[in-house]
Amino acid sequence: MPHFLPNPMPCGQSRRSFLWDVGGGFAALGLADLLSRDGFFNSSVAADEIAKQPVGGKPLHFPVKAKHCIFLFMNGGPSQIDTFDPKPALGKYDGKTYGGTVKVGSNGRPIGHLMKSPFAFQKYGQSGLEISNLFTNTAQHADDLCVLRAMYTDTAAHSSGCLQMNTGSPLTGRPCLGSWLNYGLGSLNEDLPNFVVMTDPRGGPIGGAPNWGAGYMPATNQGTLFRSKGSPLLDLATPAGVGPRTQRHSLDLLARLNDEHAARHPEQSELAARILSYELAYRMQTSAAEVVDVARETAQTQAMYGLDDPITSEFGSKCLVARRLVEQGVRFIQIYSGGGHIEATWDGHNDCITNHKTHAGETDKPIAALITDLKQRGLWDETLIVWGGEFGRTATSEGVGKPGRDHNWLGFSMWLAGGGVKGGQAIGATDELGFEGVEDRAHVSDLHATILRLMGFDHRRLSYFYNGLDQRLTGVDERHVIEKVLA
Repeated sequence: MPHFLPNPMPCGQSRRSFLWDVGGGFAALGLADLLSRDGFFNSSVAADEIAKQPVGGKPLHFPVKAKHCIFLFMNGGPSQIDTFDPKPALGKYDGKTYGGTVKVGSNGRPIGHLMKSPFAFQKYGQSGLEISNLFTNTAQHADDLCVLRAMYTDTAAHSSGCLQMNTGSPLTGRPCLGSWLNYGLGSLNEDLPNFVVMTDPRGGPIGGAPNWGAGYMPATNQGTLFRSKGSPLLDLATPAGVGPRTQRHSLDLLARLNDEHAARHPEQSELAARILSYELAYRMQTSAAEVVDVARETAQTQAMYGLDDPITSEFGSKCLVARRLVEQGVRFIQIYSGGGHIEATWDGHNDCITNHKTHAGETDKPIAALITDLKQRGLWDETLIVWGGEFGRTATSEGVGKPGRDHNWLGFSMWLAGGGVKGGQAIGATDELGFEGVEDRAHVSDLHATILRLMGFDHRRLSYFYNGLDQRLTGVDERHVIEKVLA
């Protein structure tokens, strides 16, 4: 209907055109009624309410044993063909130019010759799982490991790769896996954070805090950075001259002032999280200091984790703290190996041989000790362990005579072990040179769906209401649980 009609109103429209335009809004009344019947507005309110209190946990979708998850993140991208995916064909083509059709490496990096692995592979355990001599200690638990040999992701860059491995998306702004488990499982210990992160002393992953951030969830679901030695958190100790009674009165006053401010700004989940953090920090002054005090462990346990060796002591301390955190009910612990850039991480562009010897040497013994310790303490069946990086590495060198390897996001290896995992197997396969997954390929989000399943959740049903949608860790694309993983 045209808008140029007689009898214009002060707004410049005729009465009939005004009613025509405004009439479209009446449809919203029916929409609002339908949405309210479906619980849309209740979901929105619930999302705001969650920000005001620690998450109490959701009903599990499946009966499971796993209650905790330890993610051993090999920052920088370990080479699958030098660790858990043997490629004997590379011995035949070693030193030759690659002439295949699969995209090799990341943009701008030089491509040299095909390069065989300098590390010998051997079959371990009753399963005969093949593992390189970089991980001879971890290999003693071969029958517990479920290796995924055909993982793939959507990006060849470290920052976006780490984000996708942690959050399911290469873009910032989404909750990470630890936040989803924190939100879904709830806490078993009110005196410790439910989600703890320990980075490498050489630096954190590229991309920083969003890797353990809560995204659009309330900030109470984000990870808490712990140091493996000394005070777990900076400024955790009570200042000199401040007694317990004075500190308690100060916190009570601060709580009242914060509550008044929060009442005027109910939409700020970060504020609610900050208020809760003061009380948690107060309780953590004793509990957190105790949990990182590995000196309480026997000399035998400390030696098992390699704390008596400067090469393994740093990562070993973090693994031992992780076991102590699991004992105290912490749900999700993420430990990073490698920090900063290039050779300080598993990013072996220059010399993959020396690089992997270094980082595997730092981590192999502590990882094996963690598995042994969890078994000895009756925690193995309720603890899921995940090992891997943001992607893998190419079968080619980065230049003639240069033993570095570039990024490979089309086919790489990760492994799972512990609660609910069927060990002693390798799932999937890459092509004969190790460039691309060709059998039982699994996307990063398929891995996330599988981890959620092992922890008791259907990835399609564990959701958080945000921006008018029920958001999921695995996104909107069709993703699948890797059923062969399940015991």
